[in-house]
Amino acid sequence: MRLALVCLVVLSGCASSRAAMPTLAPYSLAALPAQAAVLEDNHFARDRMGVGEPELRQILAAPVFLEEHARIGVLPVRTGYAPDDGVPVEAAPATLTDALDGSGLFDLASEISTEWPTTSGTAGLRELAARYRTEYVLLYRHRFADATRANGFAAGFVTLIGALFLPGTTIESAGVLEATLFDVKTGTILFTVHERVRRETISPPPGVEGQLAVMHRDMVKDAAKKLSEQVLLRCQRLVTTRPANAAPVAEVTPNY
Repeated sequence: MRLALVCLVVLSGCASSRAAMPTLAPYSLAALPAQAAVLEDNHFARDRMGVGEPELRQILAAPVFLEEHARIGVLPVRTGYAPDDGVPVEAAPATLTDALDGSGLFDLASEISTEWPTTSGTAGLRELAARYRTEYVLLYRHRFADATRANGFAAGFVTLIGALFLPGTTIESAGVLEATLFDVKTGTILFTVHERVRRETISPPPGVEGQLAVMHRDMVKDAAKKLSEQVLLRCQRLVTTRPANAAPVAEVTPNY
């Protein structure tokens, strides 16, 4: 009698366990979201561009590489990438030219003089390149942002003599050296690299302008070699992407 009662209790517990287990519905593949289509159309048709849609697609689809047996010129430029007609006293263009000439990536590297008369804009850059017969132009420029503030020595400015000699002005200068590789035949840009610099010093108020000039010159001189290394690294990468038996690049002139 007791054995029958125990069996009844066990069977009832198993039935309760089975009843408590959840039932899962079959997994439906139809419930998965459909994969998004590859983006092919331009949804920014109202944007104004200097090139048409067919030209844009042709430019972006073309391989990017350095031509073999090419020549390159190094050109200092200023705001708007117009040729800098100032006296070329900065060391960076010469440092870049020496690095490119010794790299073996080009048949010849040369600094480009801006004394030749040229038209403005991109057409002027291409005209200079044509005069030098260079397929590529490396556009170089540097820019600085300067700031001054009073420091602890400025307390001595209460006397006029102190203002002349005490270094009560802290000078901060931050800048960037920039090099851009311009493909003359196609009018396109292959890369841009930056080398950022920063320096701080103190000076009496009358010497601030002179200190800024010295700081700018020293920063350019110190960073020119690092900028050259960045340029060579990217040029070497463009050489590795050169197609086998590549023919001369056909000119694609955007409507600038």
